[in-house]
Amino acid sequence: MTITPTRRSLVAAAALFAAFGFGSTANAQDFVLKLHQFLPAQAPVPAGVLVPWMAKVEQESGGRIKFEHYPAMQLGGPPGGLIDQVIDGVADVVWTLPGYTPGRFPRTEVMELPFMITNAEASSRAFWELGEKYMLDTEFKDVKVIGLWNHGPGLIHSKTPITSPDDLKGVKLRAPTRVTNMMVSALGATAVGMPVPAVTESLSKGVIDATIIPWEVTASLKSSELVKNHTEFPSAPLYTSSFVLAMNKDVYNRMPDDLKAVIDANSGADFSANAGKVSQDADAPAREIAIGLGNTIIELTPAQIEPWKAGAQGTIDAWIADSAKAGFDGQALVNEARDLIAKYTK
Repeated sequence: MTITPTRRSLVAAAALFAAFGFGSTANAQDFVLKLHQFLPAQAPVPAGVLVPWMAKVEQESGGRIKFEHYPAMQLGGPPGGLIDQVIDGVADVVWTLPGYTPGRFPRTEVMELPFMITNAEASSRAFWELGEKYMLDTEFKDVKVIGLWNHGPGLIHSKTPITSPDDLKGVKLRAPTRVTNMMVSALGATAVGMPVPAVTESLSKGVIDATIIPWEVTASLKSSELVKNHTEFPSAPLYTSSFVLAMNKDVYNRMPDDLKAVIDANSGADFSANAGKVSQDADAPAREIAIGLGNTIIELTPAQIEPWKAGAQGTIDAWIADSAKAGFDGQALVNEARDLIAKYTK
């Protein structure tokens, strides 16, 4: 693995802190954990998932676990570096997208395939089940995974109205991950990959004409002030992104059994499903902001969605073909994911 200068300096700083006693453990029984993530503290997931999670763990540990929260990449580095920061010990816990490091977590991409999910709570519960079965001991073997979840239905936010795939021709469209970039390219757009914190500036400077993001983050990004059209796929969500909340494995292993039990009790399927639900619940207030600004909400009918499904099928086929090269059966994973999502959809 290549160590970049930025990453090298962060790792060195973490080692220096540890050497002088300022690392994750204040003493044999007290742990001060640095949680690092990429969105502002007031964004829905940090405010509604991460902060309550930290408070609950602190309370249930009797104050023996404490957190320092570093939102918006305050510890330095790009969002794509978060997973290495938690492995290296620069941070003790991170929230990030596996898709920010393309090809490294291939099985997580199954949840991001076009028209896969129904709602975030159901898909997040399915994601955890698949993760526990296929991912925790493989692609996530270097971290302690606390939660795996998805955001609510993704949609297109654009400067010009978009109703059909034909409307994407010539549109510079931001997408968050490898799979979503494949999808928007297949649908006819010019794909521009970037982490979500870069969206606002890129829209304002004309680097991109449109973006795919869930409603929830539009409020903190203020993107509804920069684009006036929002294309929804009500009966069949276009896409979602996958998230992981991960902990440094060595820090977890150094904890006594009773503190490990606190972490474990606040990890897993129920936590993941609730995180997905909190994420999607934040969609409605953000959507109301766009309506209040006089923006146009384009709600596609099932018939209008069919050309989008046809255009995106090649992305699914290509991903299944890629999975064989990565050493797993992508078609079987797609089938299992769809079955689990259907099972958990209420």
